[in-house]
Amino acid sequence: MADASAINSDGARKGRGWHGDPEGHAKAGRKGGSRVSQNKDHMSEIGRRGGKSVAQNREHMSQIGRRGGLKVSRDRDHMSEIGRKGGGRT
Repeated sequence: MADASAINSDGARKGRGWHGDPEGHAKAGRKGGSRVSQNKDHMSEIGRRGGKSVAQNREHMSQIGRRGGLKVSRDRDHMSEIGRKGGGRT
């Protein structure tokens, strides 16, 4: 049972956590996300900072490339197309 001090005057629980209202939770997430994503300068700054910090870690970049290569190599049609073209420039 919830503590009486954790319930506001409307009878709803206080706080910022999950309270069992999936639609309300989703609505709140969409509201915040749409506002932030509309600010193109803010989003580009986030991407720029993230890219700089990742690119400085050579081992991490190596792992990313390795994982990408493994994903691509699983696409047999793509790999056979590469093989048909041969070793020349495309």
